[in-house]
Amino acid sequence: MLKFDEQKQLNSVNGALAIRGEIESIVDAICKRGYKNICWLGIGGTYASCLQAEVHMKERSSIDFFVENAAEYIHTGNKKVGEGTIVIISSVTGRTTEMIDGMKKAKEKGADIIGFVDFPDTELAKISDYLISYPQNEQLKFFMAADRFMFNAGEFDEYHELYAELDEHLARGLVEVEKSAEVLGESIAKRHMNDSIHYFVGAGNQYGATYSYAMCYWEEQHWIRTKSIHSAEFFHGMFEIIDRDTAVTVFVGEDSQRKLSERVAKFLPQICANYNIIDTKDYELRGISEKFRGHLSHLLMRVITSRIDAHIEKLNCHPMEIRRYYRQLDY
Repeated sequence: MLKFDEQKQLNSVNGALAIRGEIESIVDAICKRGYKNICWLGIGGTYASCLQAEVHMKERSSIDFFVENAAEYIHTGNKKVGEGTIVIISSVTGRTTEMIDGMKKAKEKGADIIGFVDFPDTELAKISDYLISYPQNEQLKFFMAADRFMFNAGEFDEYHELYAELDEHLARGLVEVEKSAEVLGESIAKRHMNDSIHYFVGAGNQYGATYSYAMCYWEEQHWIRTKSIHSAEFFHGMFEIIDRDTAVTVFVGEDSQRKLSERVAKFLPQICANYNIIDTKDYELRGISEKFRGHLSHLLMRVITSRIDAHIEKLNCHPMEIRRYYRQLDY
């Protein structure tokens, strides 16, 4: 398999799960002290992860929380951010300009910051009131934080049951899903490596994945034009521009919004011959209870799409690390 290191993948997920104790300690202290609300703050790919956390919490929790795009927050602000606000952020580099300025503004308003920052010696790490440094696994880290807040609010009685299963089975399960997706990944890459534009559709905790995959992977890293759209909006405009040859991929997850994407997947064969349906339900996740699969389907989708990326990269002879403009010039 291209760009696949099984042991590295296992270590990465297990290492992320191992920081749960650190997350619990921070969240428990905040809950004991008391807080007003939670703000998930992001930009680009991290904003997409915030959208996933939003969907995850809003059907389960009465906690006052909201999502902010860092660039918008800098200019518009949000009266909800102030004393008692817990801002949760994530950053790989720790030096994204919009995140730095957004966090500084939130702190000026009295908010406290939980920062998942990969490198502890960066500016974002230093601004954070509570710092957790562990690379990658952004969505998993966000969900662990959200789950602990909900558990402490008495809204997640199955918390210990879920994480007992994840600690024992998640890393191996995701590795096996990634292996199972190899043929699919190569097939999609070969069919779509030269697309003039590709449409991605998804809903629920898959919409953040849809938005991020289109923008951060195909556009930023593969230089292929895309559009992402929520499954709920597909039948309100977008479907009118779909024809036989339009390239479309639908992400189908297993959470409460699954039916929205199933509707799109059922409709497409009537008008299109160039579509892909990626359904996480088609992949076994051994050791994980059926009732928790919706909780995790965005993680399955990420390892599935990683196989597409590996093959597009090889076929197009374009390393995903190369950028034209991003961090290459001032903007």
